[in-house]
Amino acid sequence: MNINKFSQLFFVKFPIIFPLIYGAILYTFPSFEKQLILLTILILGETHFGATWPFFLNKFNYSFIKEKKSEFIVIPAMIILLSIVGFFLIKNFFLLIFFIANMFHVTRQSSGVCKLYTKDQIEYKFQATFIYLINIIFFFVAFFRFYTPVIEGDSIIFVNIVFLSILLLASIIYIFKFKFTEKFLTFLTGCLIFYPACFLSNPVHVILMGVTMHYTQYLYLTRHVVISRNTQESNVPKEKNNYIYSFFSIIIIYSIIMTILSSSGKMNDTIYQNLILIPIIGQILHFYIDSQIWKFREKHNRENTLFHLKKIIN
Repeated sequence: MNINKFSQLFFVKFPIIFPLIYGAILYTFPSFEKQLILLTILILGETHFGATWPFFLNKFNYSFIKEKKSEFIVIPAMIILLSIVGFFLIKNFFLLIFFIANMFHVTRQSSGVCKLYTKDQIEYKFQATFIYLINIIFFFVAFFRFYTPVIEGDSIIFVNIVFLSILLLASIIYIFKFKFTEKFLTFLTGCLIFYPACFLSNPVHVILMGVTMHYTQYLYLTRHVVISRNTQESNVPKEKNNYIYSFFSIIIIYSIIMTILSSSGKMNDTIYQNLILIPIIGQILHFYIDSQIWKFREKHNRENTLFHLKKIIN
């Protein structure tokens, strides 16, 4: 297995190692729970959100942004305004909508990653259908555990049995129809991302543990596109390196700032607590902007993103 194929398997197709590491630390060193959350947000979470900006706001997209002013200027401004109003006036409902948007965004990426590697449309439809179905189940599990506590005690065991039975049945059917390949592992990744909703008691861990796989997929793919775009444009090694350094510098600075603001929600002062709205807005904008710049029905996105993704697909 060459290094490119291994790195794709490790970071994109089946990055199961990351939630396993997260879980091992959480259960082995429970006293370091807060530090684990903070480091995960800093190293993977906010860097992944930050990667949207150098990926989107660059010369390859300027003409596209000018052409789509409503989509990239007016609607984001409305999202910011509505987020501010929702956060201060109907906070619980706003956070529920935020969670739904988060799950939908992650599910779409899981489906999209499967599509990148699956040429057989019947196989892809199977993957997408079950990923969406299972994540809808996880949403209701999370809702009835954390928003309206109905699932408690032995009910959680029952939920796990039901989910694992569905996943086992889906896996048997998948392997029987399409054989066991790396594409099955990518499908499995999309099905397991929100499984922590079935056994973890802290909703923060539910969001972070499995979604580490989503973060690594996004960081790997955006990094590849950024490098490929600029390699195509310039044959000067120094200039190519500057683009890469700029990309990573932006997402690291963004991550540090947003991680500090995210931790403000635990402070006693109400004013500081409300600063958490800033990274939340950044995340919501990430959900929306990604829905536009990864939409391959658009010719611009096919030429400036999909074209470069296809170079690594194997």
